[in-house]
Amino acid sequence: MARNKRSREAREAVVEKVDGGLAELIPDRDRPRAWTLLVDGAPQSHVDLDDPAYLNFEYQRRIGHIADLVAPPGKPIHALHLGGGAFTLARYVAATRPRSTQQVVERDTALVQLVRRELPLDPQSRIRVRGTDAREALAKIADGWADLVVADVFSGARTPAHLTSTEFLTDVRRVLKPGGYYAANLADGPPLAHLRGQLATAAALFPELALAADPAVLRGKRFGNAVLLGSDRELPVAELTRRCAGDPHPGRLEHGRGLKDFSGGAAAVTDAAAVASPAPPPSVFR
Repeated sequence: MARNKRSREAREAVVEKVDGGLAELIPDRDRPRAWTLLVDGAPQSHVDLDDPAYLNFEYQRRIGHIADLVAPPGKPIHALHLGGGAFTLARYVAATRPRSTQQVVERDTALVQLVRRELPLDPQSRIRVRGTDAREALAKIADGWADLVVADVFSGARTPAHLTSTEFLTDVRRVLKPGGYYAANLADGPPLAHLRGQLATAAALFPELALAADPAVLRGKRFGNAVLLGSDRELPVAELTRRCAGDPHPGRLEHGRGLKDFSGGAAAVTDAAAVASPAPPPSVFR
C-alpha cells in the first residue's frame, strides 16, 4: 500500500522556486515516468526516465539527430552541454552512446538540485554537472576536448548576450576536436534579425553550416526554435534532411547557397554589440 501511495504522489506536479524563477515539473500523463520542466511558464525540457532516448521537443529531436551523426553509431563521444535544464540531451547521448564522457553546465544551481532530486541521473552515465556560467566553464575546457558542443542556454526565455558573439564561438571552436559539431538552439520570430545575425556569426568561425527549423519559423510566420549546426568538415546534409523531414513535426533543413541567401547579408555579432535574443510573445506558451 505504501509503495502505491508513493507512486501516486510521485505523479503530482512539483513546484519550486529556483534561481531563474518558478520551476515546475509536470507529469506526462501518457508516459508513466516522464516529466516536462517549465521555468516561469516556459517549457525547458522533457525527460522520460524509462526511455531517455525519447525526445519530445522538436528542437531537441533535431539536436538528437546531430548527436547521432557526429560519430559512428554507438561510439562513445566527449560532449559539452552549455545549458542543463533537466539534462535531456545528456541523458540521450548516455543512452545512445554508452561510455560517453559528458559535462553539463547549468548556472542555476537550485534548478540542478531540483532535477537531481526529482529526476536523478543514472550513476553510471558519466555525466558531470557544473553549476557555473556557460562561458566561464567553456574557458576552462581543454583545447580539442569535445566531439560535440551543444548550446541551449536561456535566461528568462532569452539567450544571454555574451553567448551570441564571435568571441564566444571562437572559444567553442577551440574546444572542439577537428571534425567536431557545434549545435545551438536559437529562438526568434519575425523579422528574424537575431537568427540572421547568429548565422553570420557562426559563418565567421565555421566553414560548414546548416539550419533546421519548422518551415513557418524560417518563413518568418511565427516565433519558434531553430537548430544551427556548425563544423569544419562536410556535413551529412542528405541524412539530416531526411531525419528532420521524418519527424512528427517535420522540419526543413537549409544549407549552402540557400542558407547564405537566408542570412540576408547580416553582420557577425561581437561582444561589444551583442544583445540577448528577443523575448517570445506571451502567446507562445499558452
